[in-house]
Amino acid sequence: MSMNASALANIVGADNLLTDPAKVAYFATDVYRAQVMPGAVARPGTIEELQAVVREAAAAKLPFTVRGGGASYTDGYNAVDGSHLLIDMSRLNRIVEIDEFNGYVTVEAGVTWLQLSDALEAKGLRTPFRGPFSGIAATIGGSMSQNSISHGSGAWGISAESALAFDVVLADGSLLRTGTGALGEKPFGRHAGPDLTGLFTGDCGVFGLKARVTLPLLRHKPAHRVLSFAFAEFAQMHESMRRIAMERVEDSHFALDAALSQGQIAKQERAGGQLAMAMSIVKSSPSVFAGLKQVAAAGILARKQISASNFMTHYIVEGFDYAECRAKLQRLRDLTADLGREIVATVPSVVRGMPFAPLYNTLGPGGERWVPLHGVMAHDRVRDFHEALQRFYADRAADMKQHGVWGGGMYSTVGSSGFLYEIALYWPDEQTAYHAESVPGDYLASLPKFPANPAAREYVHRLKGELVDLYDAHGALHFQLGRAYPYAARLGAEPKALVSAIKSALDPQGLIGPGVLGL
Repeated sequence: MSMNASALANIVGADNLLTDPAKVAYFATDVYRAQVMPGAVARPGTIEELQAVVREAAAAKLPFTVRGGGASYTDGYNAVDGSHLLIDMSRLNRIVEIDEFNGYVTVEAGVTWLQLSDALEAKGLRTPFRGPFSGIAATIGGSMSQNSISHGSGAWGISAESALAFDVVLADGSLLRTGTGALGEKPFGRHAGPDLTGLFTGDCGVFGLKARVTLPLLRHKPAHRVLSFAFAEFAQMHESMRRIAMERVEDSHFALDAALSQGQIAKQERAGGQLAMAMSIVKSSPSVFAGLKQVAAAGILARKQISASNFMTHYIVEGFDYAECRAKLQRLRDLTADLGREIVATVPSVVRGMPFAPLYNTLGPGGERWVPLHGVMAHDRVRDFHEALQRFYADRAADMKQHGVWGGGMYSTVGSSGFLYEIALYWPDEQTAYHAESVPGDYLASLPKFPANPAAREYVHRLKGELVDLYDAHGALHFQLGRAYPYAARLGAEPKALVSAIKSALDPQGLIGPGVLGL
């Protein structure tokens, strides 16, 4: 196993084969951390270059990991051996075809959700799933590999449910097409027999490298409205969300506990974001007058309501006209009337106007390091998990305080049958190469700086492992598996044998993402 740097440089160009540790560090660090620096970062700019890089790795028996937009936190593209190669997909950023008549769009895997959204909006179009909140950096190929939720998930599900077809570079450098592409046809359909497209969703890239992605197109609905509710108890919030999920009347939603809601206010104020917030509200409102009214309500009243609320849910509904939107809002109110109270809908107004905000959230409101983790549970396990989590925090309160560790919660339903419970952990520690490149410089400069804090960092890492065990004890599944969540170890004997056989057939040398998914 050896890396032929000159051969790789001949393929991608010397400027796109990075070996300088200072340049490698950014690409090798995810939102959470870096592990081992890889021997090099290759940045192919065409599908043919990508195939050639993979062929060279296969010939050299060189293991490699694959990076999309870098907005993940589960060690999926981190190198675990200094001899390994990291393949960065961000230069594969072309929108290949917008076929409005046939109702699909094909993009290269490194296209970001913001890039695609802007291109489609100019034509009055959208994809069903529109991207995660990190879509300013998150790529479409990465989201298909990781499984993502956020914009559009209320009506259309997770990212994988908006995939029609892939072009996948396999471990030997050959190109596999899925969906109707596997029949030699346009990639207009997914279900052309056994679901080959589905095989490559949620795989964290270990079955093959997504080179092109085809998604369905929808006509933008011209009207929208927003709505927010506050709840005293977690159980009330959960029941409201469960009821609403059964009816699929909203396009997008999310929920926050008090800690994260207060953190959002602090970030806006520290970033000098009031003007940007106001402009985003006006931009996303049905009229300038309506937007200005919403801005006026977004000041002291919104802060008071958020400060007095333990849990909040936020909804965006879309319709053909405002009458349809108003009817949907009334249904949301009816479903929540006996559980919570309506509050000023500032937060979803901002999100609707600025769906892919700068990556302020990759640090805490006071400059702390941040890592999220999550689980998706059946509804009848959620409240038991929440109570177990409160006991978990209580048992560790003294240690968390000693290390300056604190946390908050973000929530979403996944379809009608699942509930995503996301935990955010914060701790005082030095910023990383990822933050230096990804967080806007003016905002970064406004934050307090912490020295390296290996004791707190190690404590958080231990907490993460214990929290994953707690999730799994309550039957949780996980998106964005990487190496942080157990997958292979949780499978029964028959499914594990099948998954292992698929991996062996597609990647017989085991070169792609060693250890990812536990394979």
